[in-house]
Amino acid sequence: MKNKIIIAALLLSISCTSNKTEEKEANANEHAQHDHSAHSGTSNSKSPRTAAMVNIGSNHVHIDYSAPSVRGRQIFGGLVAFGEVWVTGAHSATSISFNEDLEVEGEVIPAGKYALFTIPEKDSWIVILNTNFEQHLADDYNEAEDVARFTIPLLVLEEAEEQLKFEVVSKEDKKGEIVFKWENRGFILNVRLAN
Repeated sequence: MKNKIIIAALLLSISCTSNKTEEKEANANEHAQHDHSAHSGTSNSKSPRTAAMVNIGSNHVHIDYSAPSVRGRQIFGGLVAFGEVWVTGAHSATSISFNEDLEVEGEVIPAGKYALFTIPEKDSWIVILNTNFEQHLADDYNEAEDVARFTIPLLVLEEAEEQLKFEVVSKEDKKGEIVFKWENRGFILNVRLAN
């Protein structure tokens, strides 16, 4: 009888240890998976949902967007009109969130989540942060809900970018960049931790 109790106790102990190890591995992998594929759409999607994120100082900056590909089309001045508000992706509005106030191009933006719209021009960009981050395309866009607008120079790409891409880049002194690239055009927004 004592042997059966000891064996049962050992089996229970092994089972609990195994579950704790699996939990630790799952928790450790959670952020790693989030970094690379947190919002990825299905593999057959022509505009998969994806994300770009990094910490600028202690501020977690996260961009959630759909990433269409060029697929032989003329993008700017064709599919995406110059001078019109664009969702800067496909389907749902591209969103940007940060957990602490963020200085964007010298203007302090309160912590929160915003839609990131743009107006592509032939030689510049207007980047818009808007409070209505839950909308399809720019159908419900309302300028009165804008938090900020930034006019920034056009970045002409040396190499074409087939799939729309955002990057959040951390730099020294709590500074960073939000980089956008698609087809042969892009922009860079300068950001820093506001404090």
